[in-house]
Amino acid sequence: MTDIAKRVYDHAWRIDPIVRSLLDTDFYKLMMLQSVFRRHRDVEVEFSLINRSDHVPLARLISEADLREQLDHIRNLRLTRGESTWLRGNMFYGKRQMFDPDFMEWFENFTMPEYHLERKGDQYELTFRGSWPEVMMWEVPALAVLMELRSRSVLNGMGRFELQVLYARAMTRVWEKIERLRELPGLRISDFGTRRRHSYLWQDWCVQAMVEGLGEKFTGSSNCLIAMQRDIEAIGTNAHELPMVYAALAETDAELRQAPYRVLENWHQDYEGNLRIILPDTYGTKGFLDEAPEWLASWTGIRIDSGSPEKGAETAIDWWKERGQDPAQKLVIFSDGLDVERIQELHSRFHGRVRLGFGWGTLLTNDFRGLAPDDRLAPFSLVCKAVSANGRPTVKLSDNPAKAMGPADQIERYKRVFGVGEQALDPVLV
Repeated sequence: MTDIAKRVYDHAWRIDPIVRSLLDTDFYKLMMLQSVFRRHRDVEVEFSLINRSDHVPLARLISEADLREQLDHIRNLRLTRGESTWLRGNMFYGKRQMFDPDFMEWFENFTMPEYHLERKGDQYELTFRGSWPEVMMWEVPALAVLMELRSRSVLNGMGRFELQVLYARAMTRVWEKIERLRELPGLRISDFGTRRRHSYLWQDWCVQAMVEGLGEKFTGSSNCLIAMQRDIEAIGTNAHELPMVYAALAETDAELRQAPYRVLENWHQDYEGNLRIILPDTYGTKGFLDEAPEWLASWTGIRIDSGSPEKGAETAIDWWKERGQDPAQKLVIFSDGLDVERIQELHSRFHGRVRLGFGWGTLLTNDFRGLAPDDRLAPFSLVCKAVSANGRPTVKLSDNPAKAMGPADQIERYKRVFGVGEQALDPVLV
C-alpha cells in the first residue's frame, strides 16, 4: 500500500502526472462515449468549467503553468494494450464484449483534443470545443486535475509529520464511516468519487478500505482504472449530458419535450435492454415520470441525483405503483452529496420497500473537512458541463434550482415546456 503522506512530502519530479491513463475516468463516460460515437459523432459541442464555489480562488491557488502541464500530459495519453484487452474482454454487468470492435478500434487510436485556458480574475476559464465523442472525454480528467492541483497547493507547505498526521486523521475518518455503514443490513454501495477526489492515490486508498471493510456490501467503483487494477466491478450507466445535448438539438418545443425519452430509446437499443437505469431529474423528476411512456416503467430502476432524495424516491415508488409495477423489485440509486448520516437515514426509510443502491462520491474521496489550517482542504462544488451543441445553448433544470444552468431565457422556456413550477432551493456542498 502506498504511503501517501511520504509520497506527497518526497515528490520532486518535474511533473508528477495526476492522470496517467485514459481509463482514469468514470465508467458511465465510456458507456455514453460509445453511444455518442455510434449516433452523434458529427455533433459539435462545447464543455466548460463551472466553479459553483466561487469563494475558492482556483487561479490564485493553482499556477497556470502547472495546470497547462497537466492538461498537456493528458493530451499525450493513449490506451495501452492491457487497457484495451480489459475493455474488449472483461465482463461488465454480466455481459462480455460490452464495447463493439469498431468503437474499440477508434478508441485505441484516440487522443484528447485541444483545450482553451484563460485566467479571469481569481478563476480559470477552461473550455473544450469539437466533435462530441472527442470533447466529452475531457470532463472527468479536467475536474480531477483541478481538484488535485488545489490539494497539492495546500499540502505543499506542510512538513513531513504534519502530513503524516493529516492523512492518519483522514484515514481514521474514512474507516469510522465504513464501520458505521457495515452495520446496515443489505447495504449495496459503490465509489462514485472520481471527479472531485482529493487525489488519485487517495481515491485508490478509499476503495481498498471499502473492499476490506465492507466486503460484499461494496459493489465496485465508477473509476475504470481502479476497477481494472483492483479487480472489482466498474459501475455506471449514463448522466445528464445526454438529455442536455439531445434537448439542445431539438428543433421545436414538441421535439424538446420528447428529447429525454429519445435518449432512453436509443440507450435501450445500444445496450440491448441492459443498463436500464433512469436518470429523470434533468428537467424535473415529477414531470418526466408523469409524461413517461409505458415501456419505461418496466426498466430496472432509477437514480436520484438532486432535490430531496426522500421526495424523489417516494415519487418513483408512487409512479411504479400507478404503472402496475412492484416497487420492491425496483432499484433506487441515491447519488447526490451523500455521507454516512444521509445513507443511514435513506436506508432506514426505504430498506425493504425497494432495492437500494448508493453511489458515494465526494464525501468518500475528498472529506478533509477541518483537517487543514483554515479548512483549506474542504471539498467544493466544481463541474464541467456541456454548454452548447451545434451552437445552441444547453440547459439543465434539475430538481434543485441551485444546480440549474443555461441562459435565463432558455431556462424559462424549458420550465414552460417541461411544466416545472416552484422548486425548493437546497445548498450545494459538492
